[in-house]
Parts: sequence; structure tokens; C-alpha cells
Amino acid sequence: MSQADPSSNLSVVVAGLLPYLRRYARALTGGQKSGDAYAAATLEALLSDRSVFEMGFTPKVSLFRAFHMIWTSTGAPVEMEEATGPAARAQSHLARLTANTREALLLHTIEEFSAEDIANIMDSDTDEVAHLITVARREMEDSISGRVMVIEDEAIIAMDLQDIVADMGHLVTGVARTHTEAVALAAKEHPDLILSDIQLADNSSGVEAVTEILKAAGEIPVIFITAFPERLLTGERPEPAFVITKPYSEEQVRSAVSQAMFFSSTETLKV
Repeated sequence: MSQADPSSNLSVVVAGLLPYLRRYARALTGGQKSGDAYAAATLEALLSDRSVFEMGFTPKVSLFRAFHMIWTSTGAPVEMEEATGPAARAQSHLARLTANTREALLLHTIEEFSAEDIANIMDSDTDEVAHLITVARREMEDSISGRVMVIEDEAIIAMDLQDIVADMGHLVTGVARTHTEAVALAAKEHPDLILSDIQLADNSSGVEAVTEILKAAGEIPVIFITAFPERLLTGERPEPAFVITKPYSEEQVRSAVSQAMFFSSTETLKV
């Protein structure tokens, strides 16, 4: 019996982790195309050099470390079209952030890496990582406030999300439990940000509801909340830049809301 090809096994492992890398990359860059470009560049680099997987880290830490080697060496989005609209505003906002804070916050809150793992990914130390996360929270949450719409059919979760968002200084325009309610609420109270579940009360789709809202209202940042994030990160369009995995933590919600709101125009957000 022939032995399994180690490179083949590694490819399987990386393929399983790719949805999470793509989620992180899109949240980091603020868009699907730019995020996926970085993820693709990482995979291309690993084809010629896989030594990062021989450093004693877990496969996920190794993959994200490889990504950060690409991210920190380029200095600008890889193969990204000239930014316009929200993408251009996002780049302008990012330029004002303290270096490395956004990366540390996303790795900690969205991907749930420990401080030690983040230090290994970013080639830093745990004290510096803790400092970066603290600064990131302050800069993101202080940067902007706006109107948030919640699409969620479970009353307890909806109340929890409302409390978190309101505590951050945002105004909740309302809660919708079905596709129809969501479309009607968005038309009545135009939101600056949408927090949406995937499966709604009448078995309708939160994704379809959001798609219809965006067709009518234009570009609005959206955060999807789901127990199965890999089902949203398939490589097909449209895909969300921000995905929270159930069960979520308050810290994850606060981080994602701050990140998503940060990418909106400060000129159009009104409370």
C-alpha cells in the first residue's frame, strides 16, 4: 500500500480552512474582491513555499501567518480595481487607523484566536497584541454612529442584539422577523447598517431579504449571523464581508458592527 502524499493532506486541510481565511480577508479589506485577491495570493505563495506549516503552529495559525506575510509585504491591495464609492471611503478610513490594530481586533473577535496565536500570526508578542486590540476597539467605536436594522426571528437574540447596538451609541430602527417585514421596515426606516439572520420565522431567507433591500436602497453594510458561515463563503456572489458565527459573543457583535459601520460614509450616517 502506498503512503499518502503529505502535500495532498495539507491541501485538504487548507481547503477546509479557506472559508475562514476569506472571511477574515474580506473583513480586513472591506470588500470581497480585494479580500479574495489577498487569499488567492496567499495560496499562490504556498505553492512554492510551505515552510510556514513546519514551524510548530496549528494549521489555521500557519495559514493566517502566511496570509499576513503577504499582507504586510504588499502595502496595498493585491490586484484590486481602483476604489470608488464605499471602497474608496473604506481605504480613506483605514489610512487613519493606528497600524496593525484592525488586524489584531479581527483575529481576536471574529476568528477567535488567542493572544498567543495572534502574536504568532503577526510575528509580535502577546503584550503588544493586547495593546493593539484595546486601541482598535476605541478607534472603531468612536469613529461613527448610525441607524441599525435587525432581521432576526428569535425574540431573545433580537433583544440581545438591540441592547448591544444601542449600548454602542447606535439607533435601532426596528426588528423584522420575516422577509416581508424586513423589506417593509427598510423602506420605512432607511438603515445605515443591517444585522441579519439567515433563516427567518416563515422559513424565508434572510439573504434574499437583504438582497431585495439592497436593490432598492443601494449599498448598505450588512452583517450576517449564522451557525454555518461556510455556507455563505462559497466563492459565489454576492458574499458578505462580515459574518458572525452562532453562538456569538457580545465582543464579536461589537467588533463586527464597528468594522461594518466604519466602512460606511460618515456623510450619510444620521441618527
